[in-house]
Amino acid sequence: MNRALLLNAGDNVAVALADLKAGETVTLSRREIHLRENIKAGHKLARTNLPAGSQVIKYGFPIGITSQPVQAGQWVHSHNLHSGLGEIQEYHHQPLPPAGAKSAPEDLPVGDPLTFNGYRRPDGQVGVRNELWIIPTVGCVNQLAENLVRAASRELGIGKENLARTAGREMGKGQEKPDLAATKANGGTGSLDGIYALKHPYGCSQLGDDHRNTQRLLAALCRHPNAGGVLVLGLGCENNNIPALRQVLGEVDPGRVKFLVAQEVEDEMSEGLRLLKELAEQAAASEREPCSIAELKLGLKCGGSDAFSGITANPLAGMVADRVTAGGGTAVLTEVPEMFGAETILMDRAVDEGVFQKIVNLINTWKQYYLDHGQPVYENPSPGNKEGGITTLEEKSLGCVQKGGAAPVVDVLAYGERCREKGLNLLSAPGNDLVSSTALAAAGCQIILFTTGRGTPLGTCVPTLKIASNTAIYAKKPHWFDFNAGRILEGVSMADLAGELLERVLQVASGRMTKAEGLGSREIAIFKSGVTL
Repeated sequence: MNRALLLNAGDNVAVALADLKAGETVTLSRREIHLRENIKAGHKLARTNLPAGSQVIKYGFPIGITSQPVQAGQWVHSHNLHSGLGEIQEYHHQPLPPAGAKSAPEDLPVGDPLTFNGYRRPDGQVGVRNELWIIPTVGCVNQLAENLVRAASRELGIGKENLARTAGREMGKGQEKPDLAATKANGGTGSLDGIYALKHPYGCSQLGDDHRNTQRLLAALCRHPNAGGVLVLGLGCENNNIPALRQVLGEVDPGRVKFLVAQEVEDEMSEGLRLLKELAEQAAASEREPCSIAELKLGLKCGGSDAFSGITANPLAGMVADRVTAGGGTAVLTEVPEMFGAETILMDRAVDEGVFQKIVNLINTWKQYYLDHGQPVYENPSPGNKEGGITTLEEKSLGCVQKGGAAPVVDVLAYGERCREKGLNLLSAPGNDLVSSTALAAAGCQIILFTTGRGTPLGTCVPTLKIASNTAIYAKKPHWFDFNAGRILEGVSMADLAGELLERVLQVASGRMTKAEGLGSREIAIFKSGVTL
C-alpha cells in the first residue's frame, strides 16, 4: 500500500496514509521525499521547500499560507500554516461550460430507473417512514410529549421489536419481512413505524429572527412526509402559541395534523391519547409502494471529519448525490461556514445569474454573522478535525463541498425553507452537526448521508446513514456506522462503492433501519443567534 497520497498533480503537500517516521522515504510522482519528522496518518507533508508566506496547495486549491519556512519532508499543520481567508468578498459569475457541470459522473452509469418502496402522501410527497410525531410548540411541554409517547406506544402496541418486525427492518444479522395482517389482527398498528417526540428548548421568550426561525422550522417539520401523522402540542401562554404557529403553517390536512393546547383541557393526557389514536388509525392505513428515485430528497452532512473525509467519504457521498439528481431527485448541501474557501466552486456551478447571486448572499451573510459577533470568519476546524489532520477552514471546506458532487446548483434555501427545485440545493445552516441535520430534515430530506472520520452516535428525526471515512473507526464503532468508505484507501474503486452505497440508500428508503435509528438517536436542535428574554 502507498504510504502517502498526492491528491492533485499541482499540490505541494501530500497526505500520509499511515503513521510515518522521521528518516523514512516516500515516493510521490516518481520523486523520493525524505521525511524530516514524524507525521501521523491523515496529516500533511511538504513535497517541496516552501518559503514563509507561500500558498499551500491541496486538492488543487490553496488551503492556507505558510507562517514560517517549510522544507520538503516536513510536517505541515497548525504550527506552520494559517488560513488565507478574508472577510466579506466580491465575487464574479464565471459559469462553467455545459461540459463542466455534469449531472452525474461518467463512471457511475444511470442504467435502469431506480425505485424504492415509500409512502405516498395525499399532497404528493413521498415518505420513507410512516411515523407519528409529537411536535411541541415550546420546551415547557417536552415532558408531556414524552409521557404521551410512552402511553401511546403501550396502547397502540408499538415497541422496538414490533417496529423491526412490522417495518421489515434489519435486526442483528437478519431481516424479517413484515406480517401486516398478523399485526393488525393482534391489535397492532400495521405499517405505523413508531411514535416520537421532537423535543427542543425554544418557543417562548424569543424575539425577532430567533422566534421566526423556530416557527419556520417547526412548521416545516409538521409537513414532513416521513410523518404519517403529527400532533402539535402547545402549552397556551407561549409566544409561539398554536394560533401563531398556524399562521406560519397555513392550511393542513386535519386528518394528518392535529393540535392540542394543554392549558385548555382538563386532562391533557387523555385528550392527547385520543388525538394520537385518531392519527394512528389514519396513518396505519398507508402502505409502502414503489416510488421513483426522483421522489428522493437526500441531505448531505459531515461531522467530526478527518483528513480522509475529503478523500473517501465526502466524494463518495457526492457521487451518490449526483446519481440521485441525475435520476430527477434532490440533494441538499448545507454547513455554510464550511463552504468558506471553496465557495467559488459552487458559484461556478450555479445554473444562472440569479442562483449565483443567491450563493453570494448566502456566503457573505454568514461571514457577516461571524463579524457581527466579533468572531474571526476563518475559525472553524474543531479540535477533533485538527487532531485528524485538518488545519484550516479552506482545507475542511474543500473536502466538505465534495459531498455536493458535480451537479449544477439549482437553488438556495433560507433556514427553515423547504425544497422547491429538484437537483442540487444549498441550504442556509451552520456547521453544528445537530442544528444542520435538523435543518436538512426541515427542508424535506427523507434521509441524510452523514460522513465522519471521528465517529458520532448522533441522529436526527429522519434516518441518518453514517459513513466512515476510514476503516479503523468503522471497525472500532460498528454500532455507529452503516457504511465504510475507508475501503477506497485499500484499493476498492469509488465507482463500485458508490453503487453499493446507493443501493444501501434505497434499502433505507424502503424501511431498513440505520444504526442511529437502532440507537434511538432522534434529536433536533433549532438555530439561535439573538436575545432570550
